[in-house]
Amino acid sequence: MRLALFLFVLLFSALPAMAAKNILVMGDSLSAGYGIRPEQAWPSLLARRLTEQGSDYSVVNLSISGETSAGGLSRLTPALQQHKPAVVIIALGANDGLRGLPLSQMQDNLGKMVDASHRAGARILLVGMRLPPNYGIYAQQFQHSFDQLAQSRKTALLPFLLEPVAAQNTLFQADNLHPTAEAQPLLLNHLWPTLRPLLK
Repeated sequence: MRLALFLFVLLFSALPAMAAKNILVMGDSLSAGYGIRPEQAWPSLLARRLTEQGSDYSVVNLSISGETSAGGLSRLTPALQQHKPAVVIIALGANDGLRGLPLSQMQDNLGKMVDASHRAGARILLVGMRLPPNYGIYAQQFQHSFDQLAQSRKTALLPFLLEPVAAQNTLFQADNLHPTAEAQPLLLNHLWPTLRPLLK
């Protein structure tokens, strides 16, 4: 009887730790909340939405302004080991594109991030980006890189994070690159339908 009671207490006390599930966000300035308060960025709004819905998911936002796919890849393994995420959102590549880095290199880095996340048992959401038209054929190839990677890895894809705000100049900061605080709920609402099926 005492043994049964001990096991029950042990199991009950472990439930909160077991119940917590992490969503790991690996992104750049668009996810880090550049130019706005961190709590205004869409990952923080996602965390608030999950809490309001009574979800057992937590958001770990490891996005860094200026981050490239190579930087994200170098940080991913320790992040997976520490946070053991159920879902990984990979929102990188924009800085690779803006710097004109080889797209094969970007695809390789992002592919390795997807593979490592899968091996860790996580579900993946790949978040794509687009470049200004003045990047010419490179911009087209850049956009297709995300499609090709998602198809080859059979990974959920949000084609363009900034789609709901891209044509609205008033929703961008003075640099015309980073969305304002007012834009962040729109970004979350755009991402949510693709992310929600992954939250099993």
